[in-house]
Amino acid sequence: MTIKTAYRLATIEGWSDVMAAGRFTGDPHDIADGFIHLSAADQVEGTLIKHYDSHERLLLVEIDLEPLGDAVKWEKSRGGALFPHVYGEIPTAVVRGMRHVRRNEEGDWILPADLESR
Repeated sequence: MTIKTAYRLATIEGWSDVMAAGRFTGDPHDIADGFIHLSAADQVEGTLIKHYDSHERLLLVEIDLEPLGDAVKWEKSRGGALFPHVYGEIPTAVVRGMRHVRRNEEGDWILPADLESR
């Protein structure tokens, strides 16, 4: 099965700027690495904990990988797992949806129940 959807975690303010610009060119760590970091559905929780644990609320941006074509490369990263990386920019036209991600009263992240790789 080919995964056709990936996810990007973003601050609400930061992604508002992206939507206004019509494209995402990456955060400073993406630019430094030379590609935009994305996660498959089963990688989102680990990415939250490793890279976004200082936040209380974020947006989970669902991205359609198909229109990005060969710009998407699945490469080994954390723990040897293959992660989707985008070499180039992501136009907002490929954003399928955005959902809020927040913490529960115990401080654990609450992910959408229907989060799955498609």
